Amino acid sequence: MKPFITHSGLVLPLDKVNVDTDQMVPKQFLKALTREGFGRILFYDWRYKQPGEVPNADFILNKPEYKGASVLLTRANFGCGSSREHAPWAIGDYGFRVILAPSYADIFYNNCFKNGILPAELTEAQIEELFQRAEKDKGYTLNIDLPNQTVSDNKGLVFKFEIAPSRKEVLLKGLDDIGTTMQHVGAIDEYENAHAETATMFDAVDVKYYTNGR
Repeated sequence: MKPFITHSGLVLPLDKVNVDTDQMVPKQFLKALTREGFGRILFYDWRYKQPGEVPNADFILNKPEYKGASVLLTRANFGCGSSREHAPWAIGDYGFRVILAPSYADIFYNNCFKNGILPAELTEAQIEELFQRAEKDKGYTLNIDLPNQTVSDNKGLVFKFEIAPSRKEVLLKGLDDIGTTMQHVGAIDEYENAHAETATMFDAVDVKYYTNGR
């Protein structure tokens, strides 16, 4: 994954609470086995009129002033619903690198880090302030500094956010679960080599056990 150090981007204010993963990626799209292409179906039922996938001009993702937005501003309990990892796939594939909300569903929150997305948590009051600023300025941008754990704009606003050191490290280094494991490959090899004789002994016992008619 691409390391996350700092990011500056246009803010898309999605003023909804309890946005669930079923709305991010409806069930009919869960058969895909790769992460590519999910940006097109992000918020599918809100974004398109059926039949024919006609863009819904009233939905914020389709408004021209928010084209290219990469910072998603939203409300409490974002990512509730089922545990589908397709939801952060769609968020990332669309182009969002940062989500700002007062709270997240646990599984969605965890999955964001596995996919290079920063789900920063701010207070309700701070989120409300950002919504008000985004309402006044349709081209509102924010700067996110992960090393210093700040969210700021170009008008003097600065908010601090908290993040667990282990999650911060994963984003800074651009590591998914496999990449995190590979950081310890030396220790893994050392353990396997040290226990190779024991493993061989137990394999021999298993063979003897099963060849005796068990």
